[in-house]
Amino acid sequence: MIVTPPRTRNRRAPPSPESPKPWRKRLEEYRTAYANIPGAFRLVWNADRTSTIIMALITLVSALLPISQAWVAALIINSVEQSLRTGAGAIIGLQAAIPLLVAEFGLVLLGAIISQVRRLIEHILNGRLGHSINVDIIRKALALDLQYFEDADFYDKLQNARREADFRALGIINGTFLFVQNVITLLTFIVALVAFNPLIALILFGATIPSFVAQGKFSNLYFRLLTWRAPEFRRMQYLEHVLTVDSSVKEVKLFGLGEPMLKRYTDTFWTIFKEDARLARQRSVVSVGWGMVATLSYYAAFAWIIFSTVSGVISIGLMTFYITLFRQSQGTFQGIFDNLNRLYENGLFMDNLFGFLQLKPQMPTTDTPTPTPEHFTHGLEFKNVSFRYPGREDWALQDVNLHIAPGEKIALVGPNGAGKTTLIKLLTRLYDPTEGQILLDGVDLREYHPDELRKRIGVIFQDFVKYQLTLRENIGVGQIDAMDDTERVQQAAERGGADEVADTLPGGIDTLLGRWFQDGHELSGGQWQKIALGRAFMRDSEVLVLDEPTAALDAEHEYEIFQRFRELTEGKIAVLISHRFSTVRMADQIVVIEQGRVSEMGSHQELLEHCGTYAHLFELQASGYR
Repeated sequence: MIVTPPRTRNRRAPPSPESPKPWRKRLEEYRTAYANIPGAFRLVWNADRTSTIIMALITLVSALLPISQAWVAALIINSVEQSLRTGAGAIIGLQAAIPLLVAEFGLVLLGAIISQVRRLIEHILNGRLGHSINVDIIRKALALDLQYFEDADFYDKLQNARREADFRALGIINGTFLFVQNVITLLTFIVALVAFNPLIALILFGATIPSFVAQGKFSNLYFRLLTWRAPEFRRMQYLEHVLTVDSSVKEVKLFGLGEPMLKRYTDTFWTIFKEDARLARQRSVVSVGWGMVATLSYYAAFAWIIFSTVSGVISIGLMTFYITLFRQSQGTFQGIFDNLNRLYENGLFMDNLFGFLQLKPQMPTTDTPTPTPEHFTHGLEFKNVSFRYPGREDWALQDVNLHIAPGEKIALVGPNGAGKTTLIKLLTRLYDPTEGQILLDGVDLREYHPDELRKRIGVIFQDFVKYQLTLRENIGVGQIDAMDDTERVQQAAERGGADEVADTLPGGIDTLLGRWFQDGHELSGGQWQKIALGRAFMRDSEVLVLDEPTAALDAEHEYEIFQRFRELTEGKIAVLISHRFSTVRMADQIVVIEQGRVSEMGSHQELLEHCGTYAHLFELQASGYR
């Protein structure tokens, strides 16, 4: 479930259906929407080429069926009329008509088969296309920088990209094939109708144009309404998530949040629904009005064909043929415009998907990365590093200078929001410094490939993920390519204390954790933290970063883990963030960060003698145990 980051942004007023739009802008919108059709075809083609080819063949055959059926029907009537006129008798008349009846039956059967095959292919394409698009969206999200995920605009783009993307892409394919089918069918009709009366053909086709223009306008307004309402849709999803998942149900019940939050959910729904319903009513009224114009043109043509038949200009069979053409040609012509409108509407929605897939990572990567050293000889160095988050004016870090030698253990302390976790984000290159450099063995981090760099660093943040997977997998994700190495997983579990957790579970290390799936076992906060520690030790890294690693552990287990901490990280750089001074005093060097700056640095004893912020905080915490 996607949770909206707590960041505000300027909201624009929704589009007004009454506001006039310049023709140039409207033409540009049509150009943009229809330009997405080739992209949609590529999506479908990549998802299932065989089904796409079958759909194309079905389109060609279906396009020729209407004129064929109408012509065979006319031949049947003419055959009956001929038999009556010549007095050939019932048997002879029936024998003459049987070949035509068989042909009619074959055409009807072919149409039924094509209809079922089309439905089957659409079902197959829908499933495969939906999966393919979701994979593309997820893969794009994986490739983007962390800064995107801390921006509310990104979540709006993600919401718009995911909404109906598979449905709209398939709609473009169906719409395009039906458009081609209707055009071919209409061309066959036009030849026959123009030969009969060009004016009638002009009246029939011209009466459908106003409806096409009106439908295009409402397709654009509907798209804009849904796009503008993306934040509200996400807020509804968030409220639904909070009200229905295990991680929040306790507070929801204890604080009586259920009905108030449900009311927010319902109020948001009705706000969106009323706008949607108003637009739908306007669309229906306009459609009925212009539909009546098209219907009147059809009956005017009907009257003309009756007059021509009564006048003896054409036979009854041809009258039936032309009446069928009148009825189907106007429907086909209307279908072409409807297909164009649906293609336009679907194309607008696909523009959201393609716009999201075109997002580019903002963090630069070198084409010739420097190989990441297996063992560090100089260590890590922050040189005049300053950083502020994208879109923010205030500095998260300023003028940080820090050197961490190979094998050195340092602790970062300071108040919440001082910049400790931000420093770790820069160290792991989730962000790049706004100013200054971070060097690894004398080489700027930007000269290394991010993926290779992160393989050398093991990190467990305070808000680590509790995967609804087995205990083995929860630890194994620390080094995903070694997840099947049972011995390594068990050793990592022992280092973090997770082996004790496994001993209490019915399935041991292969027990499913969490409550989302059947037979899952929920753990306490301290047990989850031991698993997270095991995850950090799973990675064979040169740097181990622990952000509040023992916050949920009792004093006994905390002491036990940190008695082993130096041994387990022998020869490796260890960076520890903690508010417990009984823990940080074990570090070789303690760094105090205040308001984004390094205010103090030294060993535990040196900082106590300095009588600064660290000494003050240490005395405050120590007094609580006296």
